[in-house]
Amino acid sequence: MAKVLFENMSGPLPILTAYPVIMVGADVDGKPDFTTAAWTGVACSVPPAISVALQHHRYVLKGIRQHMVFSVNIPSTDLVKETDYCGIVSGSKTDKVKDCHFQVFRGKNEAVPLIEQCVINHVCEVVQILNLGSHELVIGRITETHVSDDCLTNGRPDPAKTRPFLFMGGEYLSLGRSVGKPFDAGKAVNPKMKIDMPG
Repeated sequence: MAKVLFENMSGPLPILTAYPVIMVGADVDGKPDFTTAAWTGVACSVPPAISVALQHHRYVLKGIRQHMVFSVNIPSTDLVKETDYCGIVSGSKTDKVKDCHFQVFRGKNEAVPLIEQCVINHVCEVVQILNLGSHELVIGRITETHVSDDCLTNGRPDPAKTRPFLFMGGEYLSLGRSVGKPFDAGKAVNPKMKIDMPG
């Protein structure tokens, strides 16, 4: 398989091909604001933590710094327009909650705004904020998780019901068909090998 050196004027690109789309929330000067991010992921399982990369100009960063808490809200495909809107306009110029008709709720930590229409919501306490260049990496420890009850199957979030979407190649795409079972498909490579998984 031939390879092509892929870079632009500034050098290598952080290409992962697919990025989960979320909305990050915080109270900014007493009002809830949300922005869209796709450079995000699980940072740790115990204690549970999430990382989110945000550009410096993002208004929600002001609120994150004010309170050192934030929310991660996972939208379904029903919220593509609202999610995109929250990424292309600034909360310093408009009330995104009003524009998008979001129902905001609060969990145990009342300093953190959450979007009721999103299927999964996490409340996070800031562990660290790293200035990496074009983006600041916000690492948050999850202190609460809320899931819409109609998105559960056998007590767990069901992707077929949560219907998350991805940012890929300049498009928002929904999830497709299953191509294998995690922690199982790889056994076919060498069935004699012992699985190297904790527990």
